[in-house]
Amino acid sequence: MNTDTTADPTTVLADITGMLRELLEEHGLPDADITRDSTFHGDLELESIDLVTLSASLREHYGDRVNFAEFVADLELDEIIGLTVGQLVDHVVASLRAA
Repeated sequence: MNTDTTADPTTVLADITGMLRELLEEHGLPDADITRDSTFHGDLELESIDLVTLSASLREHYGDRVNFAEFVADLELDEIIGLTVGQLVDHVVASLRAA
């Protein structure tokens, strides 16, 4: 676990982008453009199992301060389908600041 993580949105975006690049490489999409506006489902073509993998990466990186499963559990299905990288970044930043 990385304990020197800051609640800086730019740093968090870079961290999450790195995690997503690893996931996308497994799918043969290493050059996908990842921005705050990228949606996990539509733009990055990630399936629910990929989000489980991402959740594990987030926990490994940030520890228990960031609970992706809890975050997603509060969303409606269409909100999950439309979830953007930026929304996740904002959730992580808020979680880190609250911890």
